[in-house]
Parts: sequence; C-alpha cells; structure tokens
Amino acid sequence: MRTQIIGHADWLALDRGTLPRQDAIVRAAKRTGLSEAYVTEFLQQVPPALVAIPGTVDLLYRLKAKGHRLFCLSNMHVASIDYLEKSYTFWEVFAGVVISCRPHLCKPEPAIYTYLLETYGLDGADTVFIDDTEVNLSAAAQFGMHTVKFESPAQCESQLQALGCI
Repeated sequence: MRTQIIGHADWLALDRGTLPRQDAIVRAAKRTGLSEAYVTEFLQQVPPALVAIPGTVDLLYRLKAKGHRLFCLSNMHVASIDYLEKSYTFWEVFAGVVISCRPHLCKPEPAIYTYLLETYGLDGADTVFIDDTEVNLSAAAQFGMHTVKFESPAQCESQLQALGCI
C-alpha cells in the first residue's frame, strides 16, 4: 500500500487533481493485484483518517488573534479537502487557502509557491512557511521565505517566538 499506492506517482496526480479517482482505483488495482473494491475502500478511509491536532488548531487561533494573516498551502486530493472543509471550522482562521487539487500544482514544485505568493500578494521575505517535510521547506526558502519545520505545536510555537513572530 505504501509504495504502490501512497508512494506511487498516481498519488501525486490525485493530489494535483489531474487523475480522476476512478482511474486511480483501476490503475492501482492493476498495479497491485488488489481488487478495485479493496482499493476503493482504502481510498474512502483516507479523508476521515485526517484529523486536526488540537494544539495546532489552538496555535492557529492564537496567531490570528495576534493579527497575523494565515494561509494554508497543502497537497490534498479532492475527497480529502471536501471532507475536511465539511468537518472542521478552523478554515476561518485563514486569509487564503491553496489546496493542490484546485490549481493543479503540488509542493515542492516552484509553481505552487509562486501561485500562493502572487494570488495573495505576499512577499516571500515577509512570509514564514511551516511544513513537516524538508523538501517543501527547501522549496519555500528559494522564494525567500523563512521556514519552520513542524514537529509539534509546542516546538513550532517556540520557533515562531525565536523568529520574533509571536
């Protein structure tokens, strides 16, 4: 499952929004020998498995309360973002949201960072990019963004304080 579905290029195409879900199911079934029903069941379990981390949500609200403009930049399938937008209210903290399946761009490709900065009129030098993946952080740094590797809400908040953000 990890290498032939999640780690496969088709997963990125789902995140990019350029591979229809049913096509991904058929291709994964052929590639893995699993039944289409099994692959479908697996993909249906992904969105509800995405749960908000309470400490992270609290940090978002504290940052917004301090006057920071927050933006979301995430790689995600259509089904996952649809589920999350219906399930959580924390989206209200964001001044803008870029989800990969909508503009058909994915992290760490430079185009998605350009899209974020241009769409919301952001200056990379005045932006702090937080992510849990080193390759995404490196890509953001190419745009002059300050970066924080997310490991936990407390660690992230500490690093933001060290940067003078809070």
